[in-house]
Formats: sequence, structure tokens, C-alpha cells
Amino acid sequence: MHGPQKEFHLSNFTWDRTLWEMALTMDKRIKKDSLLFPKRLQIFNEIYIGHTPTLYYNVDIPMQGCNVWNIDTGAGFTGKLTVMDINNKQYWQSDFVKNFYPHETGRN
Repeated sequence: MHGPQKEFHLSNFTWDRTLWEMALTMDKRIKKDSLLFPKRLQIFNEIYIGHTPTLYYNVDIPMQGCNVWNIDTGAGFTGKLTVMDINNKQYWQSDFVKNFYPHETGRN
């Protein structure tokens, strides 16, 4: 709730998906200046995350929940590599990574 500088467990940076889950399920009627808006989402204007592929949600493009952007589109497995210009939210993507390495069995 007090930002990344207060995190004491390094695994939180990689494996804690609660921020993303909360941002996705937030009631869109709750405005950022409301007392009901979660404090952990108010620390930064925008938050960019990865390590939770959007493919888990049957989406292969960047996703937004509140002020959190998930730009992990699954390139570590079968998805696409994505880069985003955070100023205008324009993004570019590769083809599906699995097509570049058809004989790779480690992650496909």
C-alpha cells in the first residue's frame, strides 16, 4: 500500500499479482479522488507491469485496468513481443513468437 520502497520480499516484485487483479476488477464508477479508490493505486499516475501475460485473459494486446497497464503479451511463451509508447499508448508487436521458433519445445 505504501509503494515498492516498502516491499520487503523480492518475490513480490515478480509473483504478486494482486495489484493487477484489483485494477481489473475495480468498479469503474469509483473515481480516483474518491475515498473508496485504493491507496496503492494512488501512489503513481500510471503503473506498468509485466510477468502476467494478457494471454491468461484471452487477449494478445496490452490491457488497462484503472491506471495500471499490463504490457506482457506472452512473448516468453507463445504470444507476441510488445513495446508501448507510454506517452500516447501506441504499441507495436511482433508476430507470434512460437512462429519464429517452431521446433522450440521448452516454452511452447
